Amino acid sequence: MSLRYQPSLDGLRAVALGGVLVAHGMPAWLPGGFLGVDLFFVLSGYLITALLLHERESTGRIRLGAFWGRRARRLLPALVLVVAFVALAGPRLLPEQDPGPLRLDAVSALTYWANWRMTWRGGDYFTQTAAASPLQHTWSLGIEEQFYLLWPLALLLPNPRRWLPAVCLLGAAASTAACWLLYDPAAPDRAYFGSDTRAAALLVGCALATAPRMPRGVGLAGAAVLAAAMVLVKGQTPLLYRGGFLVVACAAAAVVAAPPAFLAVAPLRRLGRISYGGYLWHWPLFAILDADRTGLSGGQLFAVRVAATLTIAAVSFHVLEQPARRLRPAPITVTAAILALALTATPQAPPQRVAWVSPEQVAPPAPSPSHHRDRRPGPPRVTVVGDSVAWTLGAYWPGAGGFALSNQAVQGCGIATLPDIRYGGALHTNYPYCATWQSRWAGSVAADDPDVVVILLDRWELMDRELDGRWTHVGEPDYDAYLAGQLRTALDLAARHGARTVLLTAPYTRRDERPDGGLWPEDDPARVDAWNRLLAKAAATHPSRPAVLDLNRVLCPSGTFAWTVAGVRVRSDGLHLTPDGVRAVVAPWLAPKLTELAAG
Repeated sequence: MSLRYQPSLDGLRAVALGGVLVAHGMPAWLPGGFLGVDLFFVLSGYLITALLLHERESTGRIRLGAFWGRRARRLLPALVLVVAFVALAGPRLLPEQDPGPLRLDAVSALTYWANWRMTWRGGDYFTQTAAASPLQHTWSLGIEEQFYLLWPLALLLPNPRRWLPAVCLLGAAASTAACWLLYDPAAPDRAYFGSDTRAAALLVGCALATAPRMPRGVGLAGAAVLAAAMVLVKGQTPLLYRGGFLVVACAAAAVVAAPPAFLAVAPLRRLGRISYGGYLWHWPLFAILDADRTGLSGGQLFAVRVAATLTIAAVSFHVLEQPARRLRPAPITVTAAILALALTATPQAPPQRVAWVSPEQVAPPAPSPSHHRDRRPGPPRVTVVGDSVAWTLGAYWPGAGGFALSNQAVQGCGIATLPDIRYGGALHTNYPYCATWQSRWAGSVAADDPDVVVILLDRWELMDRELDGRWTHVGEPDYDAYLAGQLRTALDLAARHGARTVLLTAPYTRRDERPDGGLWPEDDPARVDAWNRLLAKAAATHPSRPAVLDLNRVLCPSGTFAWTVAGVRVRSDGLHLTPDGVRAVVAPWLAPKLTELAAG
């Protein structure tokens, strides 16, 4: 195929970028817009292969150093700027991000293995359930750069035009098979981010570089398939991983081979020219320009995000990216990348969190031999049970306080155990150890023999769950009845050995926003209020007469979610407590009440 400039290919880049922006900002409008990334893959495979074949056939060789230098000058400057921006501004503008994982995200982005980093990023409970990294989108750049590094070496083999089509199509088929086999609906990251599982689009583009010209109708048919896929497909669609990515790649190749005339119109050409910067900047900017910060949502928020993205991308293109392509030698660009890498790798203050220990890693403590509560020496004993929010309360509790505190909370588990859950808009299930919460609570209370048991549950009871074949949530009668039964069991276990029981109300949360700026259902204040009413009702009717203490009022004094209280940061990520928040805000309020209850 011809190497002359084709305006329609810039138009296709614009379509790819537009699809990604809509999918990440207003997914209800175009749920499959993320397939724009596959368009970029096909274009890259086609253009790079055509360029290298032309060089080899016209000069008799491929100058690898010159090729890699051109790629570095084109790609690294804008990437370095974005990564440096996130590394420096992220801790201030994205307070919910843990600086430790974010720093490694930056390193992986600059060294082009971000796709594998994102595959294995969820190392502990907090990371698994955290907001997406502001550098998550660099996974696709990692795959492309790995391709730029390895593919030219393959084209050094003799007679590439003879073997290239067959090898590329066989490779695309193998990649599709790997994607199919490695796809796990409960954990799709390996199939989605893997270099091996996502190589099909690149290889289809490579094969296209040796194909003859095709009639215009082929491009129109490909465009129709792409449009249908972007409208109908969602990220969780299993068919996508079972050959769907290959179908999309072939459709994109058809459009590249015979681009429809509308792709060459001036607005699309201009947008396509800044598409690289637009892709780089959109993800962190969308995270920073959220509903909480802007006061906007829906279409208005999307318009502001897109305007900011395209403005910065245009400036980046003219001020940075184009001048950098004229730099000689390429090491200037590489030096900038090394400096940025050193910056992101500089040790920062450690995150305010201690290491996660799963329940399987801890042997249950031996139970106390007797229960002489009235005569035993030593300070009163307090046991904390509940989920990960309760765990942060127990983990960060100051040593002083006049009593001994035992943290028996379990990350990832509440008392609701119905297996089908919707969390952050995606389907989930319980962690395997959650089903045994009753025996775990009973063992903890028996072992600690506490004077007071503190119960804090602030997440898993607020999510959508399937009950009797219907999705439901707290606030609906059937599900409230289920939760009330679970609460009675929890209170029975806590009070079994005569301990006073405390129910802490759930504070309002803002774990993450929907792409359009709205709250996910589990962060809806109405659900928190409904859950807290259930707590009050359970306390009023249970024989042990547990105390209800209003943690929500302490952490959200204005009646809405708050990051800080009296100048102290109390939430690390919109859900969990910070060490400073526990020590300076929660403990001074809660400790006297627990001491009084223990004494009574």
